[in-house]
This record gives sequence, structure tokens and C-alpha cells, in this order.
Amino acid sequence: MTTFAEPSTVTAPARAQAPAADLLSRLRAAVAAHPARAAVEAVDGSLDFAALDRRTAALARALRAHGVRRGDRVGVHLARTADLPVALLAAWRAGAAYVPLDPAYPAERIAFMAADARLAAVVSTDAAPPVPAGVPVLRPDAAAPAAAAPDAEFFPHPLDSAYVIYTSGSTGRPKGVEVPHGAVADLATALELSGAYRPEPGVVAWNASVSFDASVQQWIRICRGDTLVVIDDAQRAEPARLARLLAEHGVTDLDLTPSHWQLLREALAGARVPRLFMGGEAVPTRTWRELADGGIDALNLYGPTECTVDAITAPIAGPGPHLGEPLPGVRAHLLDDRLAPVTAAGAVGELYLAGPGLAHGYPGHPGLTASRFVADPFAPEPGARMYRTGDQARRSAEGLLEYVGRVDRQVKLRGFRIEPGEVEHALGALAGVAAAAVTVYEAAPGDQRLAGYVTGAGLRPADLMAELRRTLPAHLVPSTVTVLDALPLTPNGKVDHRALPAPTADAPAPQEAAGPDARGSIDELVAEVWRTVLGVPDVEPTDDFLTLGGHSLAALRVVHLLRRKLNVELQLRHLLDAVDLAAFTDEVRRAAEAGPAAARPALTARRPAVR
Repeated sequence: MTTFAEPSTVTAPARAQAPAADLLSRLRAAVAAHPARAAVEAVDGSLDFAALDRRTAALARALRAHGVRRGDRVGVHLARTADLPVALLAAWRAGAAYVPLDPAYPAERIAFMAADARLAAVVSTDAAPPVPAGVPVLRPDAAAPAAAAPDAEFFPHPLDSAYVIYTSGSTGRPKGVEVPHGAVADLATALELSGAYRPEPGVVAWNASVSFDASVQQWIRICRGDTLVVIDDAQRAEPARLARLLAEHGVTDLDLTPSHWQLLREALAGARVPRLFMGGEAVPTRTWRELADGGIDALNLYGPTECTVDAITAPIAGPGPHLGEPLPGVRAHLLDDRLAPVTAAGAVGELYLAGPGLAHGYPGHPGLTASRFVADPFAPEPGARMYRTGDQARRSAEGLLEYVGRVDRQVKLRGFRIEPGEVEHALGALAGVAAAAVTVYEAAPGDQRLAGYVTGAGLRPADLMAELRRTLPAHLVPSTVTVLDALPLTPNGKVDHRALPAPTADAPAPQEAAGPDARGSIDELVAEVWRTVLGVPDVEPTDDFLTLGGHSLAALRVVHLLRRKLNVELQLRHLLDAVDLAAFTDEVRRAAEAGPAAARPALTARRPAVR
């Protein structure tokens, strides 16, 4: 029988203050104290706190009038506009948990999540979003019938569900993670106590997709009186435009991944840089030193979705990357496979997290919940749980907690949490595929990508990737698919992922002779940029950017390099909308003919009247 020793030193003191105030109560206090202060700034308009209160109350009443009750779930199928925080808060005020349904996701995936979550209603600007028949669909400006009785204000219990966010699932389907109100309230309080949130109200950029848990830490700050600047997809995708937006609104706090920082850093050169909340993936040593040596105010945040966004934080300072220390109230244990504490410097253990920030679990998956949320033998109170993160860590000789790797195959790419098993399942389900495997490869230093491998007769990688885009979000589609005669196996008959060969791109179709200007300077420059960014030896005029392994951050690099080299006003949509290299080159040529970027009218953000 295992005897549990005292927990390791990777432990924060127990939280001494009273339980965190629920965020709806904090929002009411902010409305009462500063009704005219800006609450939301977005591309489609702005809201002060009084207007935010009116709109969320009206939509909450409409949801209640359509049968939404305490404990229900409301789908939110909206773009990044001022309507988005209104819908999230309205779901809470109606007593429900919100379930984000990103409109950018394939319809099939949205339909699965909507059915799996058993939604009571959906808020959407689409007349017919891909949700089960019979689920009421309300617009974000919906109002209850005039005859409806006024609702009493909802005060959530700490165990009431606040949201269900779907993450990649190793079984081939995404799985929901259900997080209670108490955990979300505690997150805000812990970040305040740690100094990550300043005492005074700030101006916070909402940068992450609502479908990812990093968004929670960003948007809930409106409940403490902060101004929320909603960054839409176009603004997020253009570093120069985003930098102007941050400056115009006086943004004080920006949450982003290290990969996004690499694209934004040059646009912010010479400007006031907001406090950076950096998470979603490991901070590379080079980035850490750049921020630390440059005196930039930045924090490294670590935490899985199952522990309500952030559990461990560290100022980005000192010689190199480390995780930091647990937030107030979080208990972190470094344990071996017998749940015994790992205390020796340099020894590797698995990181377990406990405290008030734990999720309820995975709705509809009791077995999975029981396997990941286990009894905490170190807790001061009986019946407490701790979460097996699957992350390996160690203490350095200086006592710093360092990330080592994973105990399973889960990966983080560009801030996205990915279970390769889900991608393998989707690949294996395609017609003609006999077997499938997925792994990660490094296309260039610091540029990791998914690679798919299949066996089967007559398969074309480009066709397989096109099929995957109909069912999977873009971040789950492999950059390459390689057809093999057979997958390598281990001695016990399992796929040997380490023995998979280097990925190969789909061979381009034979080309006709090039036209008279096909080797012009712009054509050569665009082709060279594609080769450099994508890490491929050659490109053809009919090549598709995504088929060659391109992704959103790679597209940003292409646009950034061409704008710098040619001094043109080129937009990300010019690349993503182009069917091939030739079409994109034509867009670049038109941009060059329009004149230098500096000579063209500057973009300015609209500030419509408060609604």
C-alpha cells in the first residue's frame, strides 16, 4: 500500500481570504460605481457600463422567456463584436452556462458540439446556425415580450456551471470541459492577489478566440470594471493595424502566445508596450531573454483548461524560461507514478494541480473525469480532488519550476491544444484510407507543424487535406499528408511514431510554359518568400498556400515580409483568399502599383456612439 509523504515544495500557501465574490455581483458594483465608464470597445460600436447592463439584462430576460433556466447551457455563435460579451453575460444572468460555438469552425463540428452540450438556446446573428432542430435561436438584441414578468437578479452558487469549452479529444471527438462559477471568480481574485491584475481599472485587449479558455481570463475583467477592447479577426491578423489599435485605445494589458508576439514585436518597436500576459505554449529562451533584457513588463502564465485557465505564473525575468509559482489558493504537486513527491533538484515528475480552480470535469464522460480528476491525498480537507495535468516538470538547482514535456501525445502548437489522436481518427475515416498516423515535425527552427501519414491505394494528399478542412478547424488540419506503403510498428505492434519518415508535400502538377513576365522581380520575390516561410524547395504558380503546409501565423509572416520588402499596403485576406501562388502574386502586384503604404490613407478605428 502506498504511504503518502508530505507534498513537495511546489505548493502555494492556502488562500486565507474569504471565498471570491461572484463575478455578476462584481459587475453590478462596477455598473453602480461608474455607469458612464467605457465597458466595451469594438469594431461595430462601444458600450458604457450602463448600456452593457441594459443590454445584458434584456437578453437574459429574452432567454428566460424562451425557457432557459438555471443549470441550462446557452450556445454563443457570434463573431468578435460588442455583441459577444453581451451574450456571455446574458447567459450568466439567465442562470445558464455559455458554450462558445466559433462561427469559423466547420458546420459539422459546431453541430456536434451543440448536440453534445444539449443546448437550451443559441445566441446568433445567423438565421439558421448549425444546431439541432428545435433549439431556439435568439439574436443578441432580442428582448422578452412586453408582458413577461421581470426576472429577479441571478446570484450564482460557486458550484453552478459558468461555461463549457470544447478541447481536442484523443478519441476522435472534441470533449467539453465544464467550469463552475466559483472557479472563475477565484481566478480573477487570485490574479489580483498575485499582482498580475493592477488594483485600478485597466484597458484590456480581448485577443483570444472565445472557443479557447485563454479568452476567459481576458473578457471576465469587464466584471471588475476594466474596459474591454474586442479585437476582431482582421485586426488580430495585421500586426501594424493591431499596434495602432492598442495605441489608440491605450490598452494596458495584452494576452497573446509567444508565436503571436514574434509577429507583433516589430510593429510595436518604439511604442509603449502593454503588460504582456504570455501563455498557450512554452516561451522560447530567445523570446524570454528578449523580453527580460528589454525591460518589457511580461508574465508567463501556465494552466490547463481543466484548472480554469491559469494556475502558475512567473514574471518574465532572469536568465531563462520557467513556470513560476502557483497562484494564491492553488496547490501544485510534483509526483512520481506512485504519487510520491519528487523533491530532488533536476528530478522529473508529473505536475498535479488542486484548489478552488478545478473544473467539474467532462460532461457525459464520467470515466474520463475520474481518470484525470483524482483524490488529493495531500489536501487539508477530505474529499478534495487534484487534476493530473499530463505535464512533466522539475525543479532546477536554483529552485525554479521548469516544464519538461508531456507524459502522453498531447501537443501545443501556436497556442492550440491538440490531441493527435483526434486528427488520426479524422484521417482514418476518409474514404480509401487504410491506416493513419499524425505526429509533429519542425519545418524550420521554432516552427512546429502537424504531419499526417496514411496508407491506402490511389490516395492524393491534397484531396485528403481538402476533406479534412470540411470537418476539422484549421489548427487541426495537418500541414502535410504523406502516403506510405505501411506505417512503421513497434515490436508490440503499435504505430512507431518516432520512426515515421520526414514529411513530404504533395507533388505539384506539371506546369505549362511560363508567360513573358512570369520571372519578373515581384514574381520571384513572392515565390522566394513562400519558399522561405513554408520551408519548401520550390513552388509553382498553381500551388495552394494551405496545401503546402501554410497556416495562419505562416500567412502573417508572408504578408509581413512582403510589406516590409515592397512597402505596400498588403492585407492578410489577399493571401488567404487567393486560390494559388499566381493569384496572390497578382494581388501583390496590384498593391505595388497602388503606391507605397506610407502614401496611402491611414487606417483609423471607428468610435460609434454608445448604444
